[in-house]
Amino acid sequence: MKLQKNKFSHALQNQQAQLGLWISLSSPFCAEVVAPAGFDWALVDMEHSPNDYFSVLGQLQAFAATDTTAIVRPEWNNPVVVKRLLDLGAQGLLFPMIQSVTEAEMAVSSTRYPPHGTRGVSGATRATKFGRVTDYVASVECETTILLQLETAHAITEAENIAAVEGVSGIFFGPADIAADIGKVGNPMDPAVWALIKPAAQKLIAKGVPVGTLVLDPAFAAELLDDGFSFVACGTDASLLAKASDSLLASVNSGRK
Repeated sequence: MKLQKNKFSHALQNQQAQLGLWISLSSPFCAEVVAPAGFDWALVDMEHSPNDYFSVLGQLQAFAATDTTAIVRPEWNNPVVVKRLLDLGAQGLLFPMIQSVTEAEMAVSSTRYPPHGTRGVSGATRATKFGRVTDYVASVECETTILLQLETAHAITEAENIAAVEGVSGIFFGPADIAADIGKVGNPMDPAVWALIKPAAQKLIAKGVPVGTLVLDPAFAAELLDDGFSFVACGTDASLLAKASDSLLASVNSGRK
């Protein structure tokens, strides 16, 4: 049995725009609700949600039945967490708060087996279909998406150097934390935030580096994709549920006599 191809990773390599959805409700059942929608990728978030390994496992299983590639954001750049998520079968990881080349190298190293990295070896895991995938060790590096998240003004100044680290699949700009870092906390759409992000992103795009982000404005998400961003998440499951609930209540109340 051969290792499954990572559609998302290969799409990034081929400069094909990928539209995604943020998954933070920490429920396999909720993941099943959105999984058939047809997004190219989904981000299962462990950093800002109550996810644990079992809830992540259930969500990976929900997306496995679809063409949507599930990427996991661990809570930190921690080799132990990375090892466990890869053994669970995560096809890619988004590392939060990368600030330097050294941290980027650590992230990549934690996804690779020796002598190229520090990942521990285990044979009978979900990632190997419990020992049935015969080419796993030989193929997993090519089929694992490694995204690094830049979340401060300092990190943005290091964007080109960080992106140049061997094994990095793409750079993700985190507008919420960038906003906080420059004194605009709570305002990820502030023009000052994007005045930092856009020039840095365009420099990376010119070098052929895939860049991505998360925004909750559908029109702006489309604009970013048209401007050369490779992977953009255009909403979160929690925000969609909250907005739909509020809208339904307001709609009924406005129609009452």
